[in-house]
Amino acid sequence: MNHAGSFEKHKCNPIFGDESTGTMFDAFVRRQPDGKLRMDVSWRPRESFAVTFSDDGFNWSEPIITLGPDKSSGWEQIVNRNCVLPNPSGNGFLMWYTGQVLNGGQGVSKIGVARSDDGIRFERFRRDPVIVPEAEFEKESVMNPFVMFDGEKFRMWYAAGEICEPNVICYAESADGVNWTKYSGNPIFVCNPEKEYEQDRIGAVDILKEDDGYLMFYIGYRDVNTACICAARSKDGIGGWERVPENPLVMPTPGEWDADSCYKPTVVKADDLTYRLWYNGRRGGDEYIGYAEGRISPRK
Repeated sequence: MNHAGSFEKHKCNPIFGDESTGTMFDAFVRRQPDGKLRMDVSWRPRESFAVTFSDDGFNWSEPIITLGPDKSSGWEQIVNRNCVLPNPSGNGFLMWYTGQVLNGGQGVSKIGVARSDDGIRFERFRRDPVIVPEAEFEKESVMNPFVMFDGEKFRMWYAAGEICEPNVICYAESADGVNWTKYSGNPIFVCNPEKEYEQDRIGAVDILKEDDGYLMFYIGYRDVNTACICAARSKDGIGGWERVPENPLVMPTPGEWDADSCYKPTVVKADDLTYRLWYNGRRGGDEYIGYAEGRISPRK
């Protein structure tokens, strides 16, 4: 493995996506009841979502498109950056996703919801978005929804800010996954200007519920074009975030396929201290999915 940051990158990176597929980015990985890993991924040339499966996390099946854009909606010219969970009711799957209208460097991002009986063919739950930018700090974009069901309610962490790359992390709750109430104390997590690798802004998250609270993996931006992957802990998943001492976890490797930026972590825990992490790396205009793993010390 090649070493960059405190996590180790896989020697065969990138493990998903190549010149034939074009850009694959912002993956979401979870283990299924049958033991297989499911990866939902944004497929840029198709402006759509795709799903792929793996036994080991390195070798993935051919991608199948799960949901494409609805260009007639007025808010989702393209779709990307999704999160897919089994419906807590036991009826199929739910997907939260980003819909965007782009016009050069301008545009708007909103969050929508879709459902599926089989986890492959998704249809929109409603035509309108479920979360839109409203607050001044949300600027023109809410995107990268990450949703967790805690047994009583749906909890969403999402990125907000500029259309190109977001700036802050926000939080919302819902009883049904469709009607959301934003947290009055948003944003809940912002960049730390004293840390060079996240001095400009922060972005998309993946969160694991652990015995001692919540562990959040996020993107730290040195500048809008240079990013790495970090983590922080919180007892309640809303406030009191503490960055882990192992930061940054994954950094660009000069001269390699991810030389410019490492984006959007998605994580599955391997054992008490070891985390399996997939991310999209970029060099120039090429962007594919890579793998790294490492250890994070427990909260003291």
